[in-house]
Amino acid sequence: MKKILLSIALISVLSLTYTSCRENKNADSVEEAFENAGEAIDNAADEAAEATEGALEEAGKAMDEAVDATDDAIEATGEAVKSAGEAVDKKVEEVKND
Repeated sequence: MKKILLSIALISVLSLTYTSCRENKNADSVEEAFENAGEAIDNAADEAAEATEGALEEAGKAMDEAVDATDDAIEATGEAVKSAGEAVDKKVEEVKND
């Protein structure tokens, strides 16, 4: 009877040890997978934020350059109209004098 009880106890201890180690490994690997997934999501969000920030800065610079170019074009057009008006006035004076 004593040998049977000791054998059962030994088998129980061995099976519990094997089962408990096995469960911890699965739990650890699942936990690590969740941590890795969380880190990957954080990294992707950071990279997306940086890329968006850079794109917005470039768009802002492009808009500033477009505004400057438009201002220059308006100024040049105004000067051309003024020059054309002066040329017309000169021609009118020449015609009057002849």
